[in-house]
Amino acid sequence: MNDRKTLLHRIQVCDFALNEAGLFLDTHPNDKAALEYYSRYLQMSKDARDEYVKKFGPITTRDYNGEVSWKWVDDPWPWEREDN
Repeated sequence: MNDRKTLLHRIQVCDFALNEAGLFLDTHPNDKAALEYYSRYLQMSKDARDEYVKKFGPITTRDYNGEVSWKWVDDPWPWEREDN
């Protein structure tokens, strides 16, 4: 279960960085370093989310992958798990 927590934490860190960088880019839209930073964290967030969904199931309803059933309701929701 430690892997689950680690991945969730990585996603949270990346998403926080993306939110902060997005706010900065709102006022500095041509800052090349900020754009590179944003791109790097966007890819890290996508990679961590993809890995989490593959191993543990969806984080949000947007993680639907085309399966024949709606897996979102099959397991406890991410915040209902005992290891959180």
